Amino acid sequence: MGIHTYFQSLNDLERIIRCPGKFKFEEHSVSAHSWKVVQYAKTLADIEETNGVTVDWKKLYEITSSHDYGEIFIGDIKTPVKHHSLELRAMLQQVEEGMVAHFIDEHIPSEFQPIFRRQLREGKDDSVEGRILEVADKLDQIYEAFTELQRGNTEKEFVVMYRDALIKIKGIKLHCVDYFLQHVLPDLVSEGSRSPIDIEKITKEALAT
Repeated sequence: MGIHTYFQSLNDLERIIRCPGKFKFEEHSVSAHSWKVVQYAKTLADIEETNGVTVDWKKLYEITSSHDYGEIFIGDIKTPVKHHSLELRAMLQQVEEGMVAHFIDEHIPSEFQPIFRRQLREGKDDSVEGRILEVADKLDQIYEAFTELQRGNTEKEFVVMYRDALIKIKGIKLHCVDYFLQHVLPDLVSEGSRSPIDIEKITKEALAT
């Protein structure tokens, strides 16, 4: 069916709900998540450029906009489960990448297959763009969890999501991470001060880890 099949498959990302099986005040689809990751990444990359870092914008847009396409085939697996062990994470990634590769072989015209393999690959790596993607992905995890905690959602998984994402971000060496920790996170914590859940305490514990 060619590229039409790819275009049509994008609708599936709207129906895959993140963090399944838990009570949430707000549902978030994988499609919405991908859009937000692109928006975070744009600003993060701008911060890098203001500090003299060269950013490959084409690569950045490709990997941020397509980074979760493989979830069409395996769904959204909750972060605590996905990262329970390196072995499990590697197995899930192998399955996801294999199914994406099969989809490309089956449906994408041969002249476009190299392009799709590049665009739909796992984009998180040690490059500037790969690290920005990692930060942007975790930022959305922070904001999704924060929204639930701020509204008093007592599901422990959102505390874990918020804490683990913050720990991951603070370990990534980028100028935009420093900016987030110094200028954005304090505003977030201040906004959450009226929450029945002590977001400030959770944040301080994560930063101290």
